[in-house]
Amino acid sequence: MPDILGWRKTFGVLGPSTNTVVQPDFDMMRPAGVTAHYSRIFTPDTDAVSNETFRAGIEVIGNNTLDAVRSVMTAKPDYLVMGMSSVTFFDGVKGADRFVREVEEESGVKISVGSHSSAAALNAYGGIRRIAILSPYWPSMNAEVARYFSDMGFSVVRDRALQCRRWTAIAEVPPSVLAQELKALDGDDVDAILQVGTNLSMVRLAAAAELFLGKPVVAINTATWWHALRANGIHDKLDGFGRLMAEF
Repeated sequence: MPDILGWRKTFGVLGPSTNTVVQPDFDMMRPAGVTAHYSRIFTPDTDAVSNETFRAGIEVIGNNTLDAVRSVMTAKPDYLVMGMSSVTFFDGVKGADRFVREVEEESGVKISVGSHSSAAALNAYGGIRRIAILSPYWPSMNAEVARYFSDMGFSVVRDRALQCRRWTAIAEVPPSVLAQELKALDGDDVDAILQVGTNLSMVRLAAAAELFLGKPVVAINTATWWHALRANGIHDKLDGFGRLMAEF
């Protein structure tokens, strides 16, 4: 018998314990019959004051991920969704594939991750090769993101790392700042703009930016949730979250 509320699919979602944005973002885009069940990856809200300390913090999260996987699998979800993006970009496509393999071997179910989901989203629009990237990260992490997309055949024309100094501070970046950053990243040499970092509140803003910039603007939370739905045969079209959710 199917789950009474999740009669179409039940998703187990993995997210850092410091993240306050990804859960409400995913819930906003949840069609009827799909439920999301969150497992928090223990994440100390430590200072990130350099490339080195930022990477060290990400490594802590990566090391704690499988514990969160084992916890959420006690609910027997049909599928997993990774609510953190940075660990899925390390070491390019090879590293992303390794991360997916480790989680799927531990859980016994498939997973959507930010890196592969974003690439699939960009490809869904068609004709996108030159991109700009906005992140809350530090430059060393942006380099990993660029490496991944280079492996996937995209050219990263430019990027912006906001260098947020705590994990919780990412959720405090206001839309006014993010809108300015999007405009600064835009140009005739850019086919699309991609935002990474799941604790940035960008789902609604990215949809609006597609209108005022006149090109695809993809928020990673939208891309990851879209990928999870489509991978499970759920093709509901949702308005208010950009062309990705409304058209593809």
